[in-house]
Parts: sequence; structure tokens; C-alpha cells
Amino acid sequence: MNRRLLGLMLCLTLVYTLITPGFPTKAANIDLPLNNLVSETDSDDTFIELEDGKTSPIYPIEDTIIEQLWVETEIDSDGTGENDLVSIQVMRPDTAEGIKVPTILEVSPYRAGLRSLTFFDVDHELTPVPHNGKGKGRSYDGKPLSSTQNLGSLGDYYVPRGYAVILGESIGSGFSTGCATTGDINETLGAKAIVDWLNGDAKAFNEEGEEIVADWSTGNVGMTGASYNGTLANAVATTGVEGLKTIVPVVSISNWYDYYRANGAVVAPGGYQGEDASVLADAVMTRNDADICDPVINELVEHQDRVTGDYNDFWDERNYLNDVENVQSSVLVVHGLNDTNVRTNQFAQWWEALSEQNIPRKLYLHQGGHGAPNTSEYQETVHRWYDYWLYGIDNGIMDEPALDIQREDGSWDKENEWPHQEVKTTKLYFQPDQEGTGKLNPSPVRNLPHDTQSLVDAPNTNPATLVSNPNTTHENRLVYKTNTLDSSVRISGNAEVSIRANLDQPVSNLTAYLVDYKADGDYTIVTRGWMDAQNILGADRSVSLVPGRNYTFQWDLQAHDYVFDEGSSIGVVIMASDRDHTIRPLTKTKLTLTPTKSHLTLPIVGGKDALD
Repeated sequence: MNRRLLGLMLCLTLVYTLITPGFPTKAANIDLPLNNLVSETDSDDTFIELEDGKTSPIYPIEDTIIEQLWVETEIDSDGTGENDLVSIQVMRPDTAEGIKVPTILEVSPYRAGLRSLTFFDVDHELTPVPHNGKGKGRSYDGKPLSSTQNLGSLGDYYVPRGYAVILGESIGSGFSTGCATTGDINETLGAKAIVDWLNGDAKAFNEEGEEIVADWSTGNVGMTGASYNGTLANAVATTGVEGLKTIVPVVSISNWYDYYRANGAVVAPGGYQGEDASVLADAVMTRNDADICDPVINELVEHQDRVTGDYNDFWDERNYLNDVENVQSSVLVVHGLNDTNVRTNQFAQWWEALSEQNIPRKLYLHQGGHGAPNTSEYQETVHRWYDYWLYGIDNGIMDEPALDIQREDGSWDKENEWPHQEVKTTKLYFQPDQEGTGKLNPSPVRNLPHDTQSLVDAPNTNPATLVSNPNTTHENRLVYKTNTLDSSVRISGNAEVSIRANLDQPVSNLTAYLVDYKADGDYTIVTRGWMDAQNILGADRSVSLVPGRNYTFQWDLQAHDYVFDEGSSIGVVIMASDRDHTIRPLTKTKLTLTPTKSHLTLPIVGGKDALD
């Protein structure tokens, strides 16, 4: 169907629907011989066709209009005296004159690739409080690739269905100016400027320097993306920017401190030991003259504080939970329950904060890792979500249960809340057995303050070695597990560990793994968590510890929703350093634990009764 025919059909029908103030609104379906058209006005005219209640592909992909533009921001992150320009590629359907479309926006610092990553050394001593490092790569010389035949997954799917798709490059990357700053206000405002332009509140220019107006835009914008890309969507939503109707963050960060730190411990995302905020910023700084940003990288190195690992102003500026009350958009949160890169606390704390603010929301949890589920049902959910929030199509998606969750066997359930509404925090008490093993008891055990068990730090040992063979003694770990379960047990939320222990050094990492020990002898690491022993008073404060003195150390494990099958045992493994995530100190600290003053707290559906 070409542009001229669309215009002729529009002139023939001239259907206008008056919309009650407020959004989303119900679009009108008009049954006509030629098409089932929707004409919807929210200050703009739109032209789409519905099939099975969803926007259908009526705009030929080969007619797609593609523009390379630069949006002027309100920031000067590279200190040149000129506002940063954000590079964007606009892909939109070739509509008839006067027809406007909403936009799906993905902003990414990765679009032009990465420079070489130089990670921090993690094989060094821990510091019993304060000190500082840096990384450098190569420049990028190239252009984003596109054609009318391949608009990328977003463009190929949504442009024919009446959406514009914009792929933006974050500040400091690709053809954008400015400097990457890993999640701070500069990156937030850089991405926000694109939403402003779509609503007439910012300027954009083409290659010739001519100002380009988004006169084809309804002003309704949905932001999306996975990982860093979706993190920028979270960030922009907290500004309350006008026109941002929804975001779909996939495996995305809500608090950067929790990405690179955990309860005062310096930690790394799975598979990227030694990464930090400065390393990531340097890697995505793919503008051609990236050396201009060296002072910015040096500043990141200084303020991120790899010495104490404490929460400070640097990290507070990158904590989007602080500004959730500003969110005006709906949110579809998507996360993999087994993501060890952007770990699960990121979605859990974001979801809790959105719930407290009563933000319109939906949660999609799958059994995969760092990405979105590859199912037609998921794509349909996202499609309907955009139709509802950007076109105002009353398709009932907000009347459905808030949670779609995939179970361990691949099946899907729908539930109304997360964590599960019947969760009860349940303590399981450590009871010593052999020299380095013991039981998890649902009832308190007799206090035996002099019955202690010890482990020696093994920072370069594969955690799998420390988790396996739970019935044998291992000098580098302590393991406690329940009796064999008579029925399945589900957890939903965050587990916590509390141990009474002393160290023979003034500092140590502390690590706990929650493990499903299966009936056949196999095991699954369910979740894990870390702490710097010096942060017993909170993540923002390291305190001096006296070797040999007993302290109570308490820390959370990453959020999860998991079912332990009948015949399994629930286990917790205590170790010091984690080879794959924490600093790996040279000194082998000895930890001496008092089991009868220690416990594991689990968010069990049905509580203690589920263990009987």
C-alpha cells in the first residue's frame, strides 16, 4: 500500500474520534470494506490497521524514511563550551501528509562498538580502609549501518505497523559528542533530549546543519533496550519528561552501585572480573577524538572508590531509586532470573519502588540470563504494551495479572504480585555436624557458643569446587543444608545470611551461595551474595575490625524466585572471597564461625509450614 493510496483512503473516510482527556484512550474501530481503520486523535491524527486487536504491518518496509540527525542536548560533558549533540537514526513509515506516528526509542552507548577494555587488577590485598587506577583503549572509525531492507529487529517489526523507531547513540559514543559518564545525570539528559525533540522541546540538525522538526511525531514515546540501553530508559523515566508514555527495560540497572559493589564489597558483573564504572565509560567512548574525555575518565577512577567500596555521592548520583516518585510513564520490567551480569536485585528493588509509587507496571521474569526471552508470546506482550500506551488501543493488557513468570521446567504462570503474596520470611538455623558441615534447622537450636567451625579464604578456587560434595569437609568453605524435602518449596524474594564470626585479619570478603542439592547428587547454584566485612554498619561506612573479636555479619543474596523440588535439600555455602566476582586478596584470611548464633533467612511461600 503506497503513500498516495493511503492518503486517498484517508480522504475518503475522514474518520475522526474525539478523545476524552487523559491517556491511554480507547481507539475507535471502524469496519469498512477496504480496511479496519483506526483514526485516533490525541492532538494528532494517526492511521493504522488492526488485526487480532494489534497494529498490523500496512506500511511497506522498502518505503521507510531514514534520517541521520543530531539532537542538541542541554549539557556540555566534554567541556568544549558547546552543548553535546546526540546522534540518532530515525526510521519511520512513509505516511500520508498530516498522519503522525508514535516512537519507539532505544539509546545505546554500544551502537558503534567498543574500544579495548583494560580491567583493573583484582589479585591484590584488601585495604583495611582508604586508596585508587585506570584503563585505555583504541578509537573507533566507522558508521552505523542501515538499509531499507534491514532496519534492525525493532525497525523491521514496528515501522510497518505504524511506529517510528529511533536508534540513538549515547553521549561520547559513535557520532555523538560529549563524554560517557556511566549512568550519571549527563547520560540521562543526553537521552532525554531525544524525547524532548519529539515533543518540540529540543532542536535537531541534519548533516548539512539544517534544523529538522519532528512534525511527523505524535509526541508519544516508548523507550526500550537491554542492559545499558534499558538502563538509560530507567534513567530518563525518573526525569518525568513529557511525552515518555512507557518504558520497557530489559535486564537493566536501577542502581549502579549494586552493579559494581555489594554491601561495601568491590564486585564485578559475571564474566567481567575487574570491570568498573571507569572501565565501561572508557570502552564506550567511541567518538573519534576520544582523548578529549581522558580527564572525565580520570575523575571516574578517583570517585568510584575501589578501595573501601563504600556507597558515596558518586554512586548516589547513579541511583535511580532516589527519583522514582518522578516517573510518569508506565513500566514493563523484563529480567532473566539467572542473569549474573545485571543481577536480579536490580529488577527487584526497581519493581518494589515502582509498586510503592503505584506506577502502572507489569513484570516479565524468565529462566534465561542476560537478555529477553525468545518467544512469540513475549513479543506479542511487548507489541500489545506499545499499542496500549502509544496508540491508546484498549486491548485489555492492563487488566491481566501483573506478573508473567517462567518456571524451571519452561512453563509459564501468571500471578498478581511479586514477591508472591504468601511469602513468609523464615529462619533456618545453623546446626554444626562435622568439622565443616552442618544442618539448616527450621527451629532454633541449643546455643553452643564455644562450638565453632572455621574456613580459610581461597580466592582463586573455582566456586563450583567449594559448592560441590556438601557432605564432605573442605577447609575453604562451610556448608549447611536441610533434610531432604518431603515436598517442593518455593522461595520468592531475597534471602539473607546472618553469621556470628571473627577474622584473624582486620578485613575480609564474605560470600554466601544458596544451593539446591538435588536427589541425584547434582546441584544448582540458586543465588549468591557478598559483603565487605568492614561494612557491618551499612554500605556507606567502613569500620575498623579487631582480629579475633566476634561480630555479627549480615548480608542479602540476590533476589530470586525458585522452586526446590521434593527430594532436594536447601543448602547455604559460606566462603570468604568469590573468585568470579570479588577482589582476590593475597592473604588467606581465616574465618571462625559460631553456627548456633548464625542463620539463613528465606522468603518461603507458605513459610515454615512448607518445610514440614
